[in-house]
Formats: sequence, structure tokens, C-alpha cells
Amino acid sequence: MKTLDTHEFRVGWRILILATLGVASSSSSLLLYSFGALVMPLEQAMGWPRSDLQAAITALSLGTIVAAQLAGWLNLRYGLRRVTLLSLVALCLALLALSRVEGSIWMLYLGFFLVPLAGLGTLQITWSHLVNLWFEENRGLALAIILSGSGLAAIMLPLITTWAIQRWDWRAGFVALAVLPVLLCLPLAWRWLLPVAKGGAAKVVESVREHPGMLLPEALRSWRFWVCNLSMTLVVACVVGMVTNIVPLLQDRGLSASDAGKVFSTFGISLIFGRLVVGYLIDRLWAPGVAAAALVLPALACLLYLHAEPGIPLYIFATLLVGVGAGAEFDIAAFLIARYFGMRDYGRLFGVHLGLITAGGAAAPLLFGALLGQTGSYTAMLMFCVAGFLLGPLLLLTLGHYPRFAQPAEMAVAR
Repeated sequence: MKTLDTHEFRVGWRILILATLGVASSSSSLLLYSFGALVMPLEQAMGWPRSDLQAAITALSLGTIVAAQLAGWLNLRYGLRRVTLLSLVALCLALLALSRVEGSIWMLYLGFFLVPLAGLGTLQITWSHLVNLWFEENRGLALAIILSGSGLAAIMLPLITTWAIQRWDWRAGFVALAVLPVLLCLPLAWRWLLPVAKGGAAKVVESVREHPGMLLPEALRSWRFWVCNLSMTLVVACVVGMVTNIVPLLQDRGLSASDAGKVFSTFGISLIFGRLVVGYLIDRLWAPGVAAAALVLPALACLLYLHAEPGIPLYIFATLLVGVGAGAEFDIAAFLIARYFGMRDYGRLFGVHLGLITAGGAAAPLLFGALLGQTGSYTAMLMFCVAGFLLGPLLLLTLGHYPRFAQPAEMAVAR
């Protein structure tokens, strides 16, 4: 196993800080990880059934699918800096608008759909693209570090949102979320958002195609691309189902809103731990094998939620297991696309991949909401997640060795 080379970290530490806070304050992180704390206040204040509120996450996912495709193209056309700075401001305004939603639940759905479009430059595709350009030898660990921003979000957002709602009302929860992108990320993005060590945003536009790898049409004909898509779709769908339902599930088991939020905050701790450990290992070992080992742990967690006797210690342990698996998902996805398909067309490739797995995540709340409405319990959802957390990781084991890509200059000579 090779040792850790710290040179890339000495050069790119500012990028890691910026991208970590960017992931934490992205449109998907803010609404996804705060949603559990918003469900019951919205149900009580607006009279919207809990099963119907699940569709808001579907709307968020659908908006993310569209935004991911636009982000890859706009970053290539206008540069990461311009798109990201404008998106951070637009994201703040969109979240403030959500605090004014009233009347029909369809207005909430529309708001959740529009938020990722407003914040398209804050999606993981931007931050992972930036880090993939700065890091090569330690790419897995660097991606794990920045994607741990979602772990920070999972720790803090339920607590922040619950505090704001209890002090004022559900509208204050959205206002608190709106402040975070411009408070945490905008000043650093203005100062540090440089795509490569020796150049600005324009250099990325000129140099992306100089990297080795597949173009989008070639990758679409690769069976490995579709194995990655199917595997990660199953995992992400189940993670979304767990993240959005753990807090209300625990409240149904008798925990207070405050205790349920505290239990769920441990998810963020294990998510960060899982990402860092998995990120370190995939730089040194075969990534699909590492991923498969990590991603099956939430299956055990679902069995514990199903069969364990009520008790906060067991709920915490089960939530920790979900967090470890969830911690492996997006850094594995970003790493696999870069390693198996190269950086030549990474923005569009990861955009398509992110769109497809997000589509699976969009379907999950509809399915889980229907199961909850039909059965009145979370048992069917948990059983579905057990199956998804087993099958998805096993599919990754079929990917085989990493391919080697010729440099574009070498390909031109060969022609």
C-alpha cells in the first residue's frame, strides 16, 4: 500500500476548504438533510399529510437532474467561478422564497424543484470537478474530504432547523437555511475559486479536453457506465429513503423531536468517518471492493430498525451504520467516473451519472410515501432498503480492473 503524498494537499488546501463548505451549503444538502426536521412542523402548520410531503424530495431530485445537466455545460461555457458565485446568491433567494409558501402543497413541490436550478453551480458536480483537476495521486481522499461537507450538513442542519422552528416557526427553518450559502461559502468562493494551480476559469475551458479519457458518446456504449449507474441508483434511492424518514420514524417510536434530531445528527459523524476511511482506501486498494464492503452496512442498520427493541443506543448504532454507507456513495461515484472513464469529458459524464442516480432518488420518496400510506408503518420501506443495500454493492464487483487511457495527443498521432 503506497504512503500518503502530502504535496497535493500543501498546494490545494484552500480548494479543499472551499469545496467542503460548498458541498455542505449546496442546494441538495440543505434541503435533504433538514427535511426530517421540517416534516412534522409542516404537517402540523399546513395540514399536509406526511406521506404527501415525501414528494417534495422527489421534486428536489427532479430539479437536481435538470440542474446537473445545465451545470456541466455552463461550467464549461462560462467557467466555474462565474457560475458558482451567481448560484450561491440565487440559492439564498430561492430558499427565502420557500419561507413564503402557503396554500396548496404543490407550491412546496414547485419550490423544491426550483431551488436546485437556482443553485446549480453549488451541486457536487462543480466541487468534484474542481477537486479532480487539482488532485490525482490523492484523488479519492480529497474527494472524501470535500464530500464530508454533507456529513457536516447532516450533523448541523437538523439541529439548526429544529432550533429555528422551535424559537419561531417553520418559516424560520427555511430562513436559517438561506443564510448559510452566503455566510459560509460565498466569501471564500470569491477569494479562492481557481480551477487549476496555474490558471483561472478560462484555462479549464481550454484544457478539459486535453485530459485522457472517454467522451460522452463512447461512455454511453460502455457496459461499465451502466453498471455504475444501476448500482449507485439503488444505493442512493435507499439512502434518500433513510435520510428523509429516520427522524419521523424515531418520533413514531416515542422519541421527542429534539431526541430524534440528536440521534440523526450521529449520521453526519459516521458519514464523515466513512467518507474519509473509504476515500483513503480507494486510492490504495481496488475501489469497487472497498465500496461494496462499506455500502452493505446500511442493510444491517435496516434490520436493526426492523427488529431491535426500542432504545436510543441501538437507534444511534443503526444510524451510524447508515452514515458509514452513505459516506461512501458520492465519493465512490465521483471516483469511479474519473478512474473508469477519465477526465476528458468528466463534467458531462458525471452530470449524466448524477442525473440518472438522482432520478432513482426522486422515485424513492414516491415509493416510500405510497408504502407508508398503504401500510401505516415503515416496515415495507425498511425491507426494500435491505434488498437495495445488498444488490447495489454486489454489482460494483463486476467492474474489473481500471482502464488505461491514451493521451489525446497520442490518439491524434495514432490516427
